[in-house]
Amino acid sequence: MIVHQAPNMSLMDISKIFSLLQPKEDEEDGCQQLNQAIADDDDKLLAELLAQEQYRRCINSRSGWGVPGTPLRMAAAHGHLRCLEVLLAHRAEVDSLDVKAQTPLFTAVSAKHLDCVVALLKAGADPNGSQYNNSSPVLTAAREGDVDILKELLRHGAEVDVRAKVPDWASNATTCRGPLYMSAVYGHLDSFKLLLLHGANPDFNCTDKKLLARIKQPKTVLEMCIRYGCGTEYIQLLIDFGASVYLPELIVDKTTQQNEAVVMLLKERVCPKTLMSQTRLAIRRYLTMTDKSSSIDSLDIPHILKNYLKHIT
Repeated sequence: MIVHQAPNMSLMDISKIFSLLQPKEDEEDGCQQLNQAIADDDDKLLAELLAQEQYRRCINSRSGWGVPGTPLRMAAAHGHLRCLEVLLAHRAEVDSLDVKAQTPLFTAVSAKHLDCVVALLKAGADPNGSQYNNSSPVLTAAREGDVDILKELLRHGAEVDVRAKVPDWASNATTCRGPLYMSAVYGHLDSFKLLLLHGANPDFNCTDKKLLARIKQPKTVLEMCIRYGCGTEYIQLLIDFGASVYLPELIVDKTTQQNEAVVMLLKERVCPKTLMSQTRLAIRRYLTMTDKSSSIDSLDIPHILKNYLKHIT
């Protein structure tokens, strides 16, 4: 009998989950005292405890009710920056996972604690979160419209076209809807523009060609913006950042707002982009994906042209 090995999936297996649920018995008391100091936001007591070997052994232990996690996760969840910095100074594992496979960074992003997000990123936290978690910090920040947090994540190299992690057999039309879709549907215009500035794909917000090929009639961001009545501001931004105006199937709806967007799109189809606009698109495509703003600043061109490349008017 031939036993076939199951394909690798980016989902945490059951044994891993249960192993995380079981803190060592001799560490429980130490964990409780560390957690209490963090809950009280008492960074001085926390530093005193971590000066002792018996407590340092607990620094990466998972404990607590609800979602067992490390002390660093608890500090990130509460937004207790000073405690978080003490833990990092004592070499707490920056990307430690809780039982949901969420990192402290993911927790800080979800709780909207910008200062903790910045501290964790400076300490080397992966801006993309854990490979075992279905979501990501960028998707969460885009959905919530947290522009400052999103800016920090992207500045530290987070994937701008990230998508939810699901096995191939479960892929569908919603699978490839990344942060650009999220920010549009939830009405976060500033986040929408920020993602485009950092190189988000303006057509499908997805770079996985195999995934797009498996989906019957994948919808572009333009189509989704028109369908949800996102407004002409979103349409104009997509056009400015190079979205193909020939991909969407246009269906004129009853609402005035959607009709305005359709008229704008039809006008763009018959009026080609100016040479300046096409040049800007071409230059931006060749810039570093992780930090286009810094790449533009390093160019030996006049300041006014740098602003043009950054879409600053």
